[in-house]
Amino acid sequence: MKQIHAEKYRQIGLKIAYYRKIRGLTQEELAERVGLTPAFVGHLEAPNIAKALSLDTLFDIADSLDIPPNKFLSFEDL
Repeated sequence: MKQIHAEKYRQIGLKIAYYRKIRGLTQEELAERVGLTPAFVGHLEAPNIAKALSLDTLFDIADSLDIPPNKFLSFEDL
C-alpha cells in the first residue's frame, strides 16, 4: 500500500465496521460470509490501522452486507 493512500484505507475500514454493525453482524460472521479470517476483518476495521484490501475483497464484503461498493469509496475530506 502506498502511504499516501493510508487514510483512504482507514476510512474504508471504518465504513466496513459501520455497515457491518447496522446489519447486526459480528466480525466473525462477516469473515465467515466472505471467506476471510476474523483477524483480517478486525485489522480492516481498526481505526488506528490502515490495512490494504483487494477490490475483489471489497466487492465480496459489499455483497455480503447488501450495499453498493461505491459506499466504501466516497471519502471525507482528507
